[in-house]
Amino acid sequence: MKVAFLVAPEGVEQVELTDPWQAVRDAGGTPRLVSTKPGRIQAFNHLDKADTFEVDQVVKDATVEEYDALVLPGGVANPDFLRLDEAAVAFARGFFGAGKPVAAICHAPWTLVEADVVRGRTLTSWPSLRTDITNAGGTWVDEQVKVCTGGPNTLITSRKPDDLKAFREAFLEEFAKTTKGSAR
Repeated sequence: MKVAFLVAPEGVEQVELTDPWQAVRDAGGTPRLVSTKPGRIQAFNHLDKADTFEVDQVVKDATVEEYDALVLPGGVANPDFLRLDEAAVAFARGFFGAGKPVAAICHAPWTLVEADVVRGRTLTSWPSLRTDITNAGGTWVDEQVKVCTGGPNTLITSRKPDDLKAFREAFLEEFAKTTKGSAR
């Protein structure tokens, strides 16, 4: 299982990156950090700078075909930066077109709103995204984790860091289903 973690050069909520990343590794998968620029990304603990992490691949050089799934960590600034980058938005959209699972937590669905892939889908997020998701044609629910299979792929979403346990359990289950059917 090779999983892309798409993040901006700064603004990702550290625990929403590191917790799912470790879950993928613990499940025997290969997480890869994909960003809009090479080098290191700056993670945050809410509004305070936290650790930096080495980028494995620049999104403009990445293809959906290389990966089995996509994880979009949150943080307020992270998805706001990503939704302004055409290559990042196209990369996220590509997982939907390819029928591959996507997991997004907290503010991360902003990138999916920009990619125009929430229409007709049911998802959760940080509460402040409710109007954006609804205006983009999605149905917002206030649930710890929401697994939506009503589209071309499976979409797993959660609201906040307190939901990480349920989030990782749900996405690992869905990712495992996908990779069982692949040639990898």
